[in-house]
Amino acid sequence: MPKKAESGETTADLLAYLFGPGNHEEHTDPHLVAAWTPGLPCPARTPDRMTLSDLALLLDAPVDALRGPKPAEHVWHVSVRNEPDDRVLSDAEWATVAAEMVAAAGIAPHGDARACRWVAVRHADDHIHIVATLARQDGRHPRIRGDIPRMHTAARAFETAWDLTPMSPLDQTARRAPVTGEREKAARRGLPEAARESLQRTVREAAARATTTTDFLTRLRDAGLRVREHHDENGALDGYAVALPGDRADRGSRPVWFSGRTLAYDLSLPRIRERFHPTIAPADLALAHTRIREAATLLARAGRAEGAGDVAALGDLLVVAAATSPTAVRDQVRAAAAAFEQASRAPGTRTLHGTARAHFKASAQALEHAPRAARGGGAPAVLALLIALVEAVEAATAWHRAQHHDAQTRAAAQAAALLREAATLTGAPPPTRNSRTAPRTVRVTPAAGRGPVVAPPVTAVPPRPHPGPGLHPHPGSGPGRSR
Repeated sequence: MPKKAESGETTADLLAYLFGPGNHEEHTDPHLVAAWTPGLPCPARTPDRMTLSDLALLLDAPVDALRGPKPAEHVWHVSVRNEPDDRVLSDAEWATVAAEMVAAAGIAPHGDARACRWVAVRHADDHIHIVATLARQDGRHPRIRGDIPRMHTAARAFETAWDLTPMSPLDQTARRAPVTGEREKAARRGLPEAARESLQRTVREAAARATTTTDFLTRLRDAGLRVREHHDENGALDGYAVALPGDRADRGSRPVWFSGRTLAYDLSLPRIRERFHPTIAPADLALAHTRIREAATLLARAGRAEGAGDVAALGDLLVVAAATSPTAVRDQVRAAAAAFEQASRAPGTRTLHGTARAHFKASAQALEHAPRAARGGGAPAVLALLIALVEAVEAATAWHRAQHHDAQTRAAAQAAALLREAATLTGAPPPTRNSRTAPRTVRVTPAAGRGPVVAPPVTAVPPRPHPGPGLHPHPGSGPGRSR
């Protein structure tokens, strides 16, 4: 899986980091596996023939030779990794990957002797870093627009040929992770997470609970965030940005603002407005379990377009459930909501109207208005809610599998496993058959043109599976540095 890492202005600093021990001594045996010219000496293994300074000068030479304007940030940096459970690739295999990636990106097309200069550095079993300078050796600038999507296409071919764990296509549904500089800033301030992560969680909870734009913005302010509204030329609100109090840039002269779109693909104001649903009466917690199970049945019958709205509403329900869960299971439900986040974003569609949506929204509103009622009902009430949520998430897993949404299927399966874990912590016996938790099989409407897909039976408290490759979260970009 290729992923863009931090670019920058100084080739030498980036090489020093990649060939160094890492921020936490995590780099092992850093060395070159490939370069723009065959047989280039490795600074780590033949320092008498090539130093890091020499390599930086060679990479930067085409940039220094440009007669026209030079790029403000001339260092191109991408990491490429495979799943932890995949076999360990050899240096020769990683060299083949690197050459194909720079060709796909437009950095060094096959057979182009005057292309950009680049190197591939390996300092771990499961990934490499590719570094290039953005000036061709013939004095022209490379054309790299759309580099990452083209590299993803190339990665799919390697997954098939080498029997590696297939990743989902680049569907813009993965969580936006904080960059290295944001993580380092949080560490310096002694914070447990980066500002982006705190804002993502707070904004997502406000969006899940809100029923109007005004309600949404009020919830953000009530949560302690700084909020900046954006209006179009007619004065209509068309966007927003948020900042954490105390999170400042430029030596403390201004807040660090994040627009909703930069926090997550589904947290822009238009996408949040699509999820609003009128208040449903009665918001009865006693009916929530029944509504969730009915919604799971409807989701199991949904087609491709309708199910997108259903899984989005289920994601909102899990967010609210996490915020209102009893202390004994809160950590597991929060983890399940976080794991399901990508599963709530179906790729390739913006239709968020589904038949199960109203039931999920009504259940979320019931939890919102009576957050202590489940605790008042004791462990059996909590268990009943968790069982209903497991059933709904299992239906979402089967729906995504039918549409061949690989990343979303893995995310939903991980969420289901975490909810089962929460159910085991209640210490209550499973509800009786009268509570409508008897096992049943759900059938999912497959994507157009595909055969039927039958989901596995959903039982009262399904056994927790052993984590496998499909339960691992989407991999990040690996070590990097801010420039």
